[in-house]
Amino acid sequence: MQQWLEQETQIARNDGVTHPDNYPFLLSSEKPSRQAILLIHGFSSSPMEMLSLGKYLQQCNFTVAGVRLPGHGTTPEDLATRRAEDWLETVQRSYQQLVSRGLTVCVGGLSTGAVLSLNLALQMKPEKLLLLSPFLKLCPAISRYANLLHYIIPYQHKKIPKEEQPFYYQRRPLKGVAQIIRLCRKLEGHLDQIKTPSLILSSSGDRTIAPGTAQQIYQQLGSSDKVFHNYGTTVPHVLTTEKNPEQADVFERCRSFLLH
Repeated sequence: MQQWLEQETQIARNDGVTHPDNYPFLLSSEKPSRQAILLIHGFSSSPMEMLSLGKYLQQCNFTVAGVRLPGHGTTPEDLATRRAEDWLETVQRSYQQLVSRGLTVCVGGLSTGAVLSLNLALQMKPEKLLLLSPFLKLCPAISRYANLLHYIIPYQHKKIPKEEQPFYYQRRPLKGVAQIIRLCRKLEGHLDQIKTPSLILSSSGDRTIAPGTAQQIYQQLGSSDKVFHNYGTTVPHVLTTEKNPEQADVFERCRSFLLH
């Protein structure tokens, strides 16, 4: 897997990534098992978003690979040029690298990363899925018309605390949002084909995705082994960082589901 990390890191450098926490990461346990998990961050963020969960699962003897989706960790202008196929290709390539090492591979994604996880599961057979704040619809109505509105409103502006600005874009390209909508449409009418055991976590405090959309995914998934949990209004969209007061519970639910 070291070769995978070197290759993905070189791609990141070529794309213009400079901050060390925006590169893909690989975490190996001191007592590695044959279990691995691929972690996928959300839209307009970076691998840093999944690093804490990755370190937690590393302590559970998982090999953990955190991908960097094209257009992330660079600039909003770069992200505006990327397509859903670019993100899927990166996820598929990384998943296949883990499988080729003889590892049993689970996949975990946050937000758009969860949507990518579901798209992957339509084509391949991961052992289990961790779907954190997954969605079929985004909350802002503007998202539904992003494919047209980007000509008039190229970017959505979002206030990001200074300490988080190296990892999250304050300007989110609507062209990129249009690609997210395409990913969601790829799932329409096909979720029942996904038989992978799945954990779905969401929250009532999420202002990014449409209310009830994560539960809709749970109801439509074809897996007989699936778990849904919805946190309260104090829990935000991003479940993996310290801003989530239930971060420890999220991590424990992920660990328990992967190991049961």
